[in-house]
Amino acid sequence: MIQKQFKNLDEQIEILKYKGLVINNVDYARNILLRENYFFITGYRHLFMKSNVDKTYKDGTTFEELYSLFLFDRTLRNILFKNLLIIENNLKSVSSYQLSKRYGYKEKDYLKEKNFTNDPEKKRQVNDLIKKMKRQIRSNSRENTATMHYVSNYGYIPLWILVKVLSFGIVSELFSVLKVEDQKEIASIYGVDYQNMLVYLPILSNYRNLCAHEDILYENRTNKEIDDTVYHKLLNIKKNEDVYVNGKNDLFALIIIMKEMLQSSEFKSMMFEIENCITALDYNLKSISIKDVLNRMGFPSNWKDISGIERIRENED
Repeated sequence: MIQKQFKNLDEQIEILKYKGLVINNVDYARNILLRENYFFITGYRHLFMKSNVDKTYKDGTTFEELYSLFLFDRTLRNILFKNLLIIENNLKSVSSYQLSKRYGYKEKDYLKEKNFTNDPEKKRQVNDLIKKMKRQIRSNSRENTATMHYVSNYGYIPLWILVKVLSFGIVSELFSVLKVEDQKEIASIYGVDYQNMLVYLPILSNYRNLCAHEDILYENRTNKEIDDTVYHKLLNIKKNEDVYVNGKNDLFALIIIMKEMLQSSEFKSMMFEIENCITALDYNLKSISIKDVLNRMGFPSNWKDISGIERIRENED
């Protein structure tokens, strides 16, 4: 097995030059590579490559261009992350309210197995989830200020407090094992079909974690696809063999989900920031077009128009 050997900064720069990347300021490039990591920055090289076979940079591609795409993705992550946190907090609030109203506010009440789906195929998942939530109660009863307060003063942790320390992944899993009537009740708050919510939440959780860990965002594809929506139709997104080519498992699919889950003002504000982010990148690109980036993101040419479409609820005609 061939092992990767350590390369110092000057050796890293020579490799980039050998592959055809134009480096106008060696000191600048050296400083960026030290702070940001050669591996992370070159993870954005693919759009700048001549081909999958000829793995050299397109003529004229500069280090500054490569780094601008890196910075663009970081800014995009930050924009989406703060809005994903809004969705996460809203979901926790809505879920805890609906479940507490129905099953009680003490963990001995709301964590009963009978409160969840009776699907025999999900029995083990239900029990595992209850155990996870109980572990969170035990581990946070002495660490989190809010949970400590309730344990010390009342002897229990209500669900609206517990959700504060639950991950988005656990809350998503919680929704997946609720009774259908509870899923419908929660989904109705958003005007979303509960079956769509079952698809949306794992995708949102996945993107939330991707953003939190600074993974490459703009070209990410999810394993799950969202169903066709009215937004696909109204935007007249192209089809290939009767399948929409954008907005299914790409970043634009996430935008569609967030259109469904955010308040109108929140969504418009997010899209305004994304537009500014894309405009700034467009200014810095020379060897490739901004259209190349948008295609990689799964954004249709009229992607901005989704902001002007009035929010359409599932139960509306």
